[in-house]
Amino acid sequence: MNKILQAQFFVDDLSDDQKAVITNINDYITQGLTGKQSSVAIIEGAAGTGKSVVLMELVRQYMTDKRYKTSLVVNHPELYKAYQDIAESIPNMKVKDIRRPTSLINYAQKNHKQYDIIFVDEAHLLYSKSEPYAHYRGQNQLTDLMNLAKVVVVVYDFDQVFQSKMYWDKDLLYKTIGNHPHKLFNMNFQYRMVASDNQVAWMDDLTAEKPLKPFPDDSDFEFKMFDTAGELFENIKKRNKEFGMSRVVATSGFPRIDGRHNVEMDSFSLPWDEWDPQRTHWAKREGSITQVGTIYTLQGFDLNYVGMIIGPSFGYDPQTDTMTIIPEKYSHKEVFKKRKDMKFTRDEYKAFIANVLNVLIKRGKYGLYLTAYDDALRQRLLELNQEK
Repeated sequence: MNKILQAQFFVDDLSDDQKAVITNINDYITQGLTGKQSSVAIIEGAAGTGKSVVLMELVRQYMTDKRYKTSLVVNHPELYKAYQDIAESIPNMKVKDIRRPTSLINYAQKNHKQYDIIFVDEAHLLYSKSEPYAHYRGQNQLTDLMNLAKVVVVVYDFDQVFQSKMYWDKDLLYKTIGNHPHKLFNMNFQYRMVASDNQVAWMDDLTAEKPLKPFPDDSDFEFKMFDTAGELFENIKKRNKEFGMSRVVATSGFPRIDGRHNVEMDSFSLPWDEWDPQRTHWAKREGSITQVGTIYTLQGFDLNYVGMIIGPSFGYDPQTDTMTIIPEKYSHKEVFKKRKDMKFTRDEYKAFIANVLNVLIKRGKYGLYLTAYDDALRQRLLELNQEK
C-alpha cells in the first residue's frame, strides 16, 4: 500500500472517540448477524471526522475473516481505485470483493448471492432513483443492498449531497430503511484538519450565506487570501514541492473562452481534472498539479494544502454582507436533473451548490488558500483578511 493511502485510511493511534464508535458498531454487527431482518448501521459525520478510518478498521476486521461473506462498495471512481489498492496490500482481503454498488447489485441479483455484511462508503452517493444510463434499473440502491445482506454498514454525510439522482436527507434515509432495525453512530469530532472548531465554523458560515467575518487565527492551520488565481497557484506549487498533495480546486461556472472550457481567471488558465482509468487516483498523480480538481476526483480524499477558486456562481451582497449563491451561473447540469418522484426548489439547488464548495474547501489538512472569481466577493474577503 502506498504511504498516502496508508496515512489517509489507517492510523496507528485511533482516538478514544473512534475506538468507542468501532466497539459499538462491532456489538451492533454481532447482534445483527443473528437477526431475522437485515439491519443497518449508520455512521454519520461531517467532512474530516475520520469516518473512512473507522470504516476501514471494520473492513479490515471482517473482510479478512473467512467466516463472513462480505463486500465493500463505493460509488466514487477515485475512491474505488484507492480501495482496490488497499485490498491488494492487506493479507486475506480479496480485491474482487471491492465493487461499485451497481456492479455488486447486478452481480448478486443475477447469481442469487447473499452476504453477511456489506460496507458502503460515501453512501450519500448511492442512487436513490433508477439510473439506466449507469446500468442501474432498480429504484433505490440502499433498498437493494439491504435485501442482499444481514447487516449493511453505511457512511453518510448529508452535507455532501449535490445531485438529484443521489439525493438523500434523513427523512428519505429512514423512509428507505422502513421497519428494518437500524442504529445511528454519530461522529461529530473533527479529525482531518488541524483547523480549530472556529475555523471550521467559518467555512460552514461562508457556504451557508451568513455574514462574512475575518478568518479566525487560533490554530496552526494556514489561511491566505489571494487577489489573483495566478498568485494562488504559484503558492500551491511551492507547497506541493515542500509537502506534496497540494492542488488547486474550483467550483463550476467558468465561461468558455475561444472554445476552451478551462478555469480561467487573471493570469491563471488550467484545464479541469480528467478521469483516468489507471489505478492511481487523481490527487496522487504528478500531472494533476496542472489541472483543477473537483468533487469528482477529490471527494473523500485528503490534501495537505488546497487552493480554492470560488467560481462565478458565487457573488456578494453588500446589503447583507454575505456571499451569495447564483444557480443560474452554475454550469454543471447534473445538479439540476429532474426526477419524477420529487421536485426541488431553488433553495434546494442552492444547497447542492453550497455543499460542493463546502466539500472542496475542507480538503486541506494544513491550509486553505482562497480566491474568488467575483470581484466584489474577492475584494470583501481580502478586506476582511488583510495581514494583521
